[in-house]
This record gives sequence, C-alpha cells and structure tokens, in this order.
Amino acid sequence: MYIILLRFSENKGLASDHMDGHRAWLKQGFATGMFLLAGTLKPGIGGGILAVAGSLNAVSEFVDQDPFVVANVVTAEILEMEPARADERLNFLLT
Repeated sequence: MYIILLRFSENKGLASDHMDGHRAWLKQGFATGMFLLAGTLKPGIGGGILAVAGSLNAVSEFVDQDPFVVANVVTAEILEMEPARADERLNFLLT
C-alpha cells in the first residue's frame, strides 16, 4: 500500500492551467484500481492519495504522468506502508 503526498510547489499558481488533466489522471487511477482514496491536504497544501499496486515502481511511473507533477505544480512523495492492523471496516486493506 502506498501513501502519495502531492505538495504544492512554487508553481502552485499554474494549478488551474493543469486541473483538467490532473482530474483525468485521478479518474484513470481510480478506473485502474490503483487509487482507493484521494483528497485535499489541509490547509490547502496539496493532495493525498491512498493507493495499491504491485510495486513502488508502478506507482512512481503513474505519479510521474500526473500533469501537476509534469508541470511542477506539486512535488510528489510516495511512502510505502505495510498495513498490520485496521478497524474492521477496513479489514479488506490488510494483506
């Protein structure tokens, strides 16, 4: 499991220029089953995504295609996490 942090960079002002592409990228991530959850990091510092994939390399390659990443609107950090415990509502996330 992966936690993707997309933090706004000095080019945050270009976000509106790339928003349609970023939304399409998010839609593709959900359609392929890689993304489980996405949302805004408060207070307005970027976004976060919970993802599953076969490898860190697969996640990295997909994140590198995000128009926000390509245009340096955000910087991406990918954290790999091995779930060990969950609330029963999230047991499906345990490996």
